[in-house]
Amino acid sequence: MLKQKTLAKSFSMEGIGLHTGLNIHITFNPAPDNHGYKIKRTDLEGEPVIDAVAENVAGTQRGTVLSKNGIQVSTIEHAMAALYAYGIDNCLIEVDAPEFPILDGSSRFFAEAIAAAGVVEQGAPKDFYIVKQKIEVKDEQTGSSLIILPDDKFSVNVLISFDSPVLSNQYATLNDLSEFPEQLAASRTFVFVREIAMLLQNNLIKGGDLDNAIVIYDQKMEQEELDNLADTIGITRPDMQDLGYVNDKPLVFPNEPARHKLIDVIGDIALIGKPIKGRIIATRPGHKINNQLARLIRKDIKLNEVQAPVYDPNREPVMDVNRIKELLPHRYPFLLVDKIIEIGGNRIVGIKNTTVNEPFFTGHFPQEPVMPGVLLVEAMAQTGGLLVLNSVDEPERYSTYFMKIDGVKFRQKVVPGDTLILRLELLAPIRRGISTMKGYVFVGEKMVAEAEFMAQIVKNK
Repeated sequence: MLKQKTLAKSFSMEGIGLHTGLNIHITFNPAPDNHGYKIKRTDLEGEPVIDAVAENVAGTQRGTVLSKNGIQVSTIEHAMAALYAYGIDNCLIEVDAPEFPILDGSSRFFAEAIAAAGVVEQGAPKDFYIVKQKIEVKDEQTGSSLIILPDDKFSVNVLISFDSPVLSNQYATLNDLSEFPEQLAASRTFVFVREIAMLLQNNLIKGGDLDNAIVIYDQKMEQEELDNLADTIGITRPDMQDLGYVNDKPLVFPNEPARHKLIDVIGDIALIGKPIKGRIIATRPGHKINNQLARLIRKDIKLNEVQAPVYDPNREPVMDVNRIKELLPHRYPFLLVDKIIEIGGNRIVGIKNTTVNEPFFTGHFPQEPVMPGVLLVEAMAQTGGLLVLNSVDEPERYSTYFMKIDGVKFRQKVVPGDTLILRLELLAPIRRGISTMKGYVFVGEKMVAEAEFMAQIVKNK
């Protein structure tokens, strides 16, 4: 089972802010299990903390802006992309300004610092957002769209399209996050010369220069106007007739702008708060529509707070019924777990197949067979018992006894032919032989029952 990850140690860096022009100090710190991404403004009294989640996005012009209780921080997407790419689930970021440093306009320095600091595995299992069906957002006015589709891993396809003789159509793909450091991280942001005057007038690029962006001259201007802009941003005055990239530094990749847009997609989607198993197809993406998709996913997460585990009947079980019978004392007709498909850390997933031949269906009820709710609770308890036994050496020498059951809810009836997916998680570490667990029963994607358990593990006499 994949576990959550955090940094092995803290690291700091300094740089200029794109919007403020301030010299910014930023520190990335390890964080405990289930902490997520949080950003602390150390320059403000009380050091307020902002959760880096899509609901807190307050703006998307020239970078993603988070805001909470009147406190904000912007240009976070390049750092978020690097954290996500390295599989980091938990991180506390301290910054002494209302934005992250722009550095060279890419994720390169963040990625290099993370690699140098190291990444460590934690105790809690990774809680993936598993894409079960197509989700799509569109902007009819701009022609932008993002589609996310089911897949067994995270991948992204990006197509950008501009009405420009220099930068028209480009395509970039990330098939695996392991490609990020070498194939994406160094891709810088880009800006058109025709946009610079507006950005300057609105104080949006006080800290912008040719060291942190690709500058594209694609529409002819009067030489005097072009010269004034060139002097303002510190570049050699180009000839008004020569369209193209005006940077002295060559492109890192032929399709560097498309690759940078892919970084932005990853950084913005990281704000759903969970790693994703799914493929994103982004056409003309931007921070605004990226955040719309992230918010939609966050809404789905809240509506389906606990996703049904993926059950592939073709995969070999972790425990078959013979191994289960070695660990549990239950026998027909009261053994209610057929196999275990996942176990590790604080989580277990079991399977129970129901048939019309179950003895309880005979009398419950003859005309409308329904599995008794108490047996759903028992199936969860038996699965939880196997999770607890997995924590000790020589589990055959122990038994698990349940002491308390709380918060039982039945959401849908179970009928003959249903396959029960039983998911149990420890709510706290096992102490002095006592464990607390949360259990769920799913049929397909629907949760049919849930309950909380307290159990004691006892050595057999």
